[in-house]
Amino acid sequence: MSRVKVLYVEDEQFLGKIVKETLESRGFEVLMETNGETALQTFLTELPDICVLDVMLPGISGFELAEAIRNENDDIPVIFLTAKVQTEDVVKGFRVGGNDYIRKPFSMEELIVRIENLLRIKPEPAGAAAPQEALIIGTYRFHLQRQILQGTETEKRLSYRESELLKFLWQNRSTVIDRRAILNELWGNDSFFNSRNLDVYITRLRGYLKEDPALEIITIKGVGYRFVADCPL
Repeated sequence: MSRVKVLYVEDEQFLGKIVKETLESRGFEVLMETNGETALQTFLTELPDICVLDVMLPGISGFELAEAIRNENDDIPVIFLTAKVQTEDVVKGFRVGGNDYIRKPFSMEELIVRIENLLRIKPEPAGAAAPQEALIIGTYRFHLQRQILQGTETEKRLSYRESELLKFLWQNRSTVIDRRAILNELWGNDSFFNSRNLDVYITRLRGYLKEDPALEIITIKGVGYRFVADCPL
């Protein structure tokens, strides 16, 4: 499983420590914050793969934080953790952009399963070979586990989605890949919302790969994409 970066916001220090350590023991990278203001800055600079937000926070609430996050990114999954159990609170959580809502107290197994479900992380089959440490893509080294794309002059930390998309394109290079195949593989469905997000991620990857002119992600209008690794200069 690729290392997933979780932004976790919780002002109860004892609970936060338990959740953070448990998630880290399962292979997640956890960015923990205790208030909404610093959490938003961390979100903007670290680009996590998923947000787990307590609702009752000092300063701005988890709901307000989620709205601010949604203004920056329509795609990232958001899970609310809260002791508030009124129906109107649950409804509000979904209306401000939440994808899931877990009532306190909760089990860590439940939280982990819900994170995996939202990210559609597929467990490795028993006996599977260890994943390759790095792929050579043109003049780049793509470190799968660390989600780092390393060029001759640049180094870029990719998000989980960016990493999975680049890996999928590379594995199917030099062939025309149907958009629906990408959407179903990485997002689970080919909805209009997810299709728009795919366009954004393709644009980002093109920017990350521009250092090597021999690499090109070609749009095949009405069909999908073709990742070419040997274009003439």
